[in-house]
Amino acid sequence: MTSKKSFIGLISIFIFFLSVPAGRAQFSEADQACLGCHEMEQTLKFGNGETLALRINPHDIDKSVHKIIGCSACHGFTADNHPQRSYKSKREFSSLSARRCTQCHPMTNSAIHEKLISQSSQNTLCTDCHGAHTVKRVRELARGNRYCLACHNRELAVHYKNGETEKTSVREDELDKSVHKNLSCVDCHVRVNSELHPVREFRSKRDFSIVMADNCRRCHFDKYSRVLEGIHFKLASQGNTKTPVCTDCHGAHGIESARKTKLANARKCRQCHSDIYDVYAASVHGAALIKEGIEDVPICSDCHKAHDNAGPHTANFRNSVPQTCAGCHAKKEIMDKYGLSTKVVETYLQDFHGITMKFYNRYGEGEKKIAVCIDCHGIHDITKVKAGNASVIKQNLVKRCQKCHKDATAGFPDSWISHYEPSFKKAPMVLMVNLGYKFFIPFMIIGLLLQIILHLWRYAVNR
Repeated sequence: MTSKKSFIGLISIFIFFLSVPAGRAQFSEADQACLGCHEMEQTLKFGNGETLALRINPHDIDKSVHKIIGCSACHGFTADNHPQRSYKSKREFSSLSARRCTQCHPMTNSAIHEKLISQSSQNTLCTDCHGAHTVKRVRELARGNRYCLACHNRELAVHYKNGETEKTSVREDELDKSVHKNLSCVDCHVRVNSELHPVREFRSKRDFSIVMADNCRRCHFDKYSRVLEGIHFKLASQGNTKTPVCTDCHGAHGIESARKTKLANARKCRQCHSDIYDVYAASVHGAALIKEGIEDVPICSDCHKAHDNAGPHTANFRNSVPQTCAGCHAKKEIMDKYGLSTKVVETYLQDFHGITMKFYNRYGEGEKKIAVCIDCHGIHDITKVKAGNASVIKQNLVKRCQKCHKDATAGFPDSWISHYEPSFKKAPMVLMVNLGYKFFIPFMIIGLLLQIILHLWRYAVNR
């Protein structure tokens, strides 16, 4: 008899589970009663005209970390006790529903959540980040950047002690275009992870930028070590907070390659050196880049370097100018494009200015100033020597010559023609003398050797 009752009981249970729709057998009877209505297409209408779909997919709940809790634990009512409520808006409904989260997850356990929810102008809710019915564990949400973006793609704000505010919204498309697109947020924000998000206080927006930029050295230590030798770091170590850090030039989230375009690279320097950039833009180099799109011309980082930029007023920087200019003006493939000679650097180094400078550098007297390229051609305001204002250039050149040659007259610069290749149109006498020496000197050497050989031959014959 007992075995017969047990058999009938098993049959009853089997029939019950067959009557339950697929995907609902694992839920309690109370939850199945809720799903009996909420699996159907229905909506809730709010006072402002918004609507909310009330259909729930059982599979979403089954994947949720809250599936063992049950519907009434979060919503506060059951299928038998389901009061009719009205709400002004969808946001009000979400806000009231999310308050029940704090019953199990008090905000005092997480300072950043408490601050985010209490101080946010948009009243950030738990469900905005964690979801409503598809609630997942933090470690499941934290794969990639989507967990962080759940909050940071919204218009939130950070408040600094000096009263400044900064938007913390980050665009996902901006991250996708970045050279760091394969990194995750926590690779750079090293003190933050999926389970720990401390509230940090900074005096100003600039202080935050300086602290964050220091994390770049973890991957780019070679660049960081060169920065330590530059003028920017020297000024920063003296307390100047306005000197640029990594993010000022490379950006924070939408980081682009510094080699992308020369013009974009030069414009980054403009953020701090706007007056110098304006002078450069009017020069022969700047005009070719900005107006004609010629990228063979030098930009700021070509002469001053990007990371280990030395002070331009030091003796080492000044003495390296001919070598810097040679980076372009000694390259035949570049100079041939624009009909320029590659001999300008070579002739300078063979001239008394170039030879004297090399002599001073070799014997430790580099502090003595010898005329280099920038003394005659200018620094940022370089113009064509054959331009319409050639007379002005010549007047300026005389003034530069007079710094070392006190008695230099208006015709003094014309006497220095060795910086250019002489021709029949320019300094024909020098050209003739040079050609004469090319024949005369070998003739004299060959004649001397021949005379010695004849003397030796005569000496041998007479013996």
